[in-house]
Formats: sequence, C-alpha cells, structure tokens
Amino acid sequence: MADLFAWLISFFILIALLVLVTYQLMCLADLEFDYINSYDSTSRINMVAMPEFITQAVLCCFYLITGHWMMALFCSPYLYFNVRLYRQRKHLVDVTEIFNQLSWEKKQRLVKLFYLVITLFLSVFWMIYTSLDDHYG
Repeated sequence: MADLFAWLISFFILIALLVLVTYQLMCLADLEFDYINSYDSTSRINMVAMPEFITQAVLCCFYLITGHWMMALFCSPYLYFNVRLYRQRKHLVDVTEIFNQLSWEKKQRLVKLFYLVITLFLSVFWMIYTSLDDHYG
C-alpha cells in the first residue's frame, strides 16, 4: 500500500510540473501573438523557472528514496538538462533577447512538456499495476 501512495505523490508532483511548463508555454505564446509585452512575459517565466527545477529535482530524489530506480533513471536526463542550464546561467529568460530566442525557448519547453507527459503515463501505468498487484496479490 505504501508503494501506491508513492505513485500517487509522484503523480501529483508530475501534474505540478506539467502546470509550470504549460504556464511558461502560454506566456511565450502570449508574447508571440503580442498579447503581452516582453518584460511581463519574461518576469512571469523567470518567476516559475526555479520552482520547476526544484520540483523536478525533488521528484527524481523521491524516486530514488522510494526505490523506483527505473523512473529515477528516466527522470535523470531532464534533471541533468536543468542542472546544466542553471550552471551555465541560461535558466532565466533575458528580456532583451526574448524575441531572438522565442523559437528556441518554445521548442525547449515543448520537449519538456512531452517528456513530462511520457513520464506521467509511465507513472499512471505503474500506479495501476501496483494497485492491481496489491488487490489480487
């Protein structure tokens, strides 16, 4: 039963990550269609960049602590990418360069979004599998 709760916690963490990345994509789309100025868009994106990185690191550590090694390995490239962005100081969006980097920023967040959706599906699969195994096993 504890394993099922671990999958539920990871499910909610993944939903939070999906919300953060989707919010960033919405801010970039608003900027692209000129609904918002570049300063407001970058400040909103930069406001949620670190919470996204921290939440993803917590999720990867949570998988390690609970003994879900394959999910931790699956989450490690995303964590490595975030750590690399942070160490290179490219994790924040520059207000003066946002229009030049708009395509790259959108592609980067779309890849993150698809990666998180795949991780969410794997997590739901293992949650259902664990639930059925506890029920019938």
